Amino acid sequence: MKRLFWLGVGLAAGAYLTRRAAEAAQNLTPAGIGANLADGLRELGAGLGAFGAEVRAGMETREQELTQLLERRTGGSVPTLGEALQEPPAAPQATTRGRARRAGA
Repeated sequence: MKRLFWLGVGLAAGAYLTRRAAEAAQNLTPAGIGANLADGLRELGAGLGAFGAEVRAGMETREQELTQLLERRTGGSVPTLGEALQEPPAAPQATTRGRARRAGA
């Protein structure tokens, strides 16, 4: 019975080691190295994308906090980016007669 048990353990260990050796050999081929490199780059890209999304979310939250603080302290509203980039309306120009009257008066 003991011999049969150790035979089973040996067969299981042999199958496991054979499988691991085949995986290691596959990983050392150019195709295996390329696949590992591609997987690593894919994981890096996903990580960078997640990091960028978290940074953007944090920036938006902080911008809202600062806008609320500024509005609370000044009592005015903060213009949006589109409003801030618009050209201010042109001031009405005085006529030359109006300037001459003011200067002479």
